[in-house]
Amino acid sequence: MRGLIEHVARAHAEYRHLEASRILVVAGEARRASRGTVKPLTFADKKRLDSMGRKKPLVKVHGKQMLYVITLRPLFFRRSTPRQRVGTVLHELFHISKAFDGTLDHLRRHEEAGEGFEAEFAPIERRCWKRLPPELIAPFAYNGEVRVLQWLEKPQSWLPGERASHRALYTEKHLFEGVVRLKTDPLKTVH
Repeated sequence: MRGLIEHVARAHAEYRHLEASRILVVAGEARRASRGTVKPLTFADKKRLDSMGRKKPLVKVHGKQMLYVITLRPLFFRRSTPRQRVGTVLHELFHISKAFDGTLDHLRRHEEAGEGFEAEFAPIERRCWKRLPPELIAPFAYNGEVRVLQWLEKPQSWLPGERASHRALYTEKHLFEGVVRLKTDPLKTVH
């Protein structure tokens, strides 16, 4: 996953703002027909407190603050071709603000862009897929068990009032490597 993010950040202007080491990727629960989601971990300018007094929990992995978490959903693992898997990751990365400040680009949100989102994203996805080296595609075509980070305890979107007992800091201690079966139809590995 990190190799894919690093590659597109080097090779494609639309993703140059990304820092793979500040994007956490985890496996998560099903959410309707979604293959993946991206969640911002800070407010604008990497701030944890917004103008309304809401505070985001801090997520640090091996001492480095994470700015985004991409959650891969069961359909990513069970009902996707390699191209759909890569496309899911590219899609979620496309939502990330060009400022790379822990927020999403409001113009690249489905609610704002509507059908225009897919019109803007589709040619980028095609170009990225065509330029992707085979060694970066291969892991997305794997069929079998894989180890994926998962939350032991998932961070809240923001911390409720001061008296709340919600955790303010999440680290690698709140993650574990779970085994997930990546189910890939061998006849669809080149699509």
